[in-house]
Amino acid sequence: MARTASALHILVKHKEQAEDIIAKLKKGAKFDVLAKRYSTCPSGKKGGSLGEFGKGDMVGPFDKVCFTGELFTPHLVKTKFGWHVVKVLYRT
Repeated sequence: MARTASALHILVKHKEQAEDIIAKLKKGAKFDVLAKRYSTCPSGKKGGSLGEFGKGDMVGPFDKVCFTGELFTPHLVKTKFGWHVVKVLYRT
């Protein structure tokens, strides 16, 4: 069972915008470029990088995706902060 993970994310207010970002990623857009352009989270300036974090460090739905979701695939997650496009890079 993984205890840490590393992920990128883009935080936006509306589901439609998050879905549009996922569509752009599927067409080959670069995650870091989209994060810098659209993310309302301070991590957007770093291309959406959250670095490595422990299980339970993030809010529930976000944490669940980071520790059970498919790697390198954009996931849509709703939390109290808004809509996240999450790309899990690795787990340890």
